[in-house]
Amino acid sequence: MKRFHVHVSVPDLAASIRFYSALFGAEPAVTKDDYAKWMVDDPRINFAISQRGAKVGVNHLGFQVDSGEELDALHGQLEAADRRVVAEMNASCCYARSDKYWVTDPAGIAWESFHSLGTIPLFGGENVVADSASACCAPAVSTSSVAVPKSTKSACCN
Repeated sequence: MKRFHVHVSVPDLAASIRFYSALFGAEPAVTKDDYAKWMVDDPRINFAISQRGAKVGVNHLGFQVDSGEELDALHGQLEAADRRVVAEMNASCCYARSDKYWVTDPAGIAWESFHSLGTIPLFGGENVVADSASACCAPAVSTSSVAVPKSTKSACCN
């Protein structure tokens, strides 16, 4: 079953946690010094926020799936969209390890499709810098229709 994913970069993590906890009627499932995530069932959403120096606003959108088979099926749908798809297997980001695919839509919005494999104690892998001014989760995008990952070893966020 798919779960819609939204990741938002925020300027004030504490204020945003208070706001979204009230909005969702629940505390975050994960809270770190720079990150929080709600796993809401109605509507079924993985909603994450982070404060890591990225431009404030929607960082990326996506779908979280429950199995590798679902991820393979979603990968086929992404390929059919006639956009370049970037694979990142066993990627470390947002305190989790995942297999994922990235694509950029025609408007330049990054979309992440992923299957979480487990949790990790750090925000990301060795290539993720805690005070990076770049966007955390979404790979860098060019002005063309091609998505380009920040690194082939780790992307970010789920």
